[in-house]
Amino acid sequence: MNKKISYGIAFALLLAAPFIVYPVFLMKLLCFALFACAFNLLIGFTGLLSFGHAAFFGAAGYIAGWALRDAGLPTELGILLGVGAAALIGLVMGALAIRRQGIYFTMITLALAQMLYFVFLQAKFTGGEDGLQGVPRGKLLGMLDLSSDLTLYYFVLVVAIAGFAIVMRTVHSPFGQVLKAVKENEPRAISLGYDVDRYKLMAFVLSAALAGLAGATKTLVLGFETLTDVHWSMSGLVVLMTLVGGLGTLVGPIVGAIIIIALENKLGDLGNLLANITTIEWFRSIGDSVTIVTGLIFIVCVLAFRRGIVGELMAYVERTGKAKAG
Repeated sequence: MNKKISYGIAFALLLAAPFIVYPVFLMKLLCFALFACAFNLLIGFTGLLSFGHAAFFGAAGYIAGWALRDAGLPTELGILLGVGAAALIGLVMGALAIRRQGIYFTMITLALAQMLYFVFLQAKFTGGEDGLQGVPRGKLLGMLDLSSDLTLYYFVLVVAIAGFAIVMRTVHSPFGQVLKAVKENEPRAISLGYDVDRYKLMAFVLSAALAGLAGATKTLVLGFETLTDVHWSMSGLVVLMTLVGGLGTLVGPIVGAIIIIALENKLGDLGNLLANITTIEWFRSIGDSVTIVTGLIFIVCVLAFRRGIVGELMAYVERTGKAKAG
């Protein structure tokens, strides 16, 4: 099928989705899909495994929430302030982390992110363990009232599409080709004259900014921000989304985010449905075992779908095409 037709069908489905599915749930999916795409830009196309992306996601949420609730800034400025804060944190964290490679890079990002977690835990404006509550949605450009879930959904959809377009444009640009070269063979990229550290830092900051965009938008949608979004477990969750969907693919992280978030929010409903159909009461307890189910999915993907769901589908299509050509 032609790519333009596929994108057209997907866009039409997204436009119609809030009339079928609860809009707030859809907006949460879009925010996490953008978060996963931002992370995939770093690990899938640059080869850098950050275990501190929750810092950007949560920090942007806190800053945007504070700007909207306490500072009284307009909605668009609050989100931009959150994105700017995430980019600045990414610049500082990246400048320190890219001095090392492999597991050392990963551990530095984790350590710095946990430092930020304790900062937000102690800061007065964050509300500590109670979180930042009562964040208003406000009006977009002073005219469009975002208090309506349907109106806000289309705004979040535009934000998510714009973020995905930035990722796609980056990957297919000359800059993205250099990032792929760094991932495949960093010494060769250095021998060709590229300032590898500068490219990695730019990719890190861009990924942090997009993760911040997702976090700030999520705070606007839900109206609150908690420590969960800056905890290391959130970094692990986005790693899981990317691996399940397909590392290094454009659509894979979106699929992974949909699967993981849908399981977290709808697994209990699925268990009740299965219990009603099969009369097996044990299914009703599945909703309390989300982490076990997601862990099993991760194990299955590692053992049977090492490229992720989308990666394996792409590989199958490629093999089929070669077989027909042969």
